[in-house]
Amino acid sequence: MRNGRRFGWLWGAYATSALGTWLAFGAFPLIAIQVLHAGPAEIATLSCVGALAGAAVAVPLGPWVEFRRKRPVLIAMDLVRFAALLSIPMAYALGVLTFVQLLLVSVVVAAADITFRAASGAYVKTLLRAEDLLVANARFESTTWTTTIVGPPLGGAVTGLLGPVATVVADAVSYLLSAMGIGAIGGHEPRPERRNVTRLRAGDLVDGWRCILADATLRSLFFNTALFNGLVMATQPMLAVLMLGPLGFAPWQYGLAFAAPAIGGLLGSRLARPLVTRFGQQQVLIAAGTTRALWPVGLAFLGPGTGGLLLVIGVELGLIFCCGIFNPVHATYRLQRTPTGRVTRMLSAWAVTTKTSTALLTAAWGVIGALFGPRTALGLAGVLLLATPLLLPRRVAPPLAESGSVSAGVSFK
Repeated sequence: MRNGRRFGWLWGAYATSALGTWLAFGAFPLIAIQVLHAGPAEIATLSCVGALAGAAVAVPLGPWVEFRRKRPVLIAMDLVRFAALLSIPMAYALGVLTFVQLLLVSVVVAAADITFRAASGAYVKTLLRAEDLLVANARFESTTWTTTIVGPPLGGAVTGLLGPVATVVADAVSYLLSAMGIGAIGGHEPRPERRNVTRLRAGDLVDGWRCILADATLRSLFFNTALFNGLVMATQPMLAVLMLGPLGFAPWQYGLAFAAPAIGGLLGSRLARPLVTRFGQQQVLIAAGTTRALWPVGLAFLGPGTGGLLLVIGVELGLIFCCGIFNPVHATYRLQRTPTGRVTRMLSAWAVTTKTSTALLTAAWGVIGALFGPRTALGLAGVLLLATPLLLPRRVAPPLAESGSVSAGVSFK
């Protein structure tokens, strides 16, 4: 792969921050419950309002970043997340940690996550050749699932020994190391051409959505992924309530039910490129996008004991395996269809929509679960997910041919 050393630094930075994120998985709710004695309403607020407010803050940042060099933006977003997260253990040590601070930090981190993700796609698009892209996407996807396997068990052990604040420290340090790794990439990044404007216009804020909705294939993928991701994430709290409550699974069994299936994502990401080479991008996108929707409905039939645990592992394994194939192919195609000068705004709009839909659907499924029970909520989400393939494009348009540029990129976490 061309620019192997530079990509190596980038890949290493991503792996470090991804591991930190999974080490601290669930740390904020744990801190709120164990340290601040928060109730269910506050936990729901922390999960939903933080994500929604972070998405709102990120909206004007997309067009602002579009006309700036991306590597300094990536470093800045890493440092912002480092400082925000580090404020939590510092406040805890001083005895002044509050729920409001947790909420504010979640907003800052969410906004920085979206901005980083958008800038990274545009940056990688200039860093790699088009023929190297799918390999890069698969490597990032493999790294994501590897850290998913390793991170939560390690984080759980650290939490058991030192408390949940310790994992927040590890996450903060991971962003600092990521910033250092991105800084070590070196090389010259040309400044994007800026239009003759002196300030941000209202139209710039919605240009990312305009870019997506104007393209029939991107539009279909946009609505499909927003609904699919939101429904899948909305089922996770209901599954936790069902497994840890009425069905009586131990916490370690609940953790195993989500850590073990991540192996499927690792395998799927390794198969993405060979499958595209053999069957083509369109066939893989549609087939993987369809089959990933078939699995979650099985969670409605979850029972107690070993059989129930194996059912969860099997469903999650199938779901994650299909997602491991779909995600890198989707990430590649999405940027291939976007003009270089609009990548950051497109990715910002995509990430803002995904985060917002996930937060809203999670809140809605919390209400459904409270009214009708977690099993009914899981079944309803599964049935709706069966319909999401209808939103997939029937035909995938070819990538854009852009003179003087490569044709795709990778989004970070």
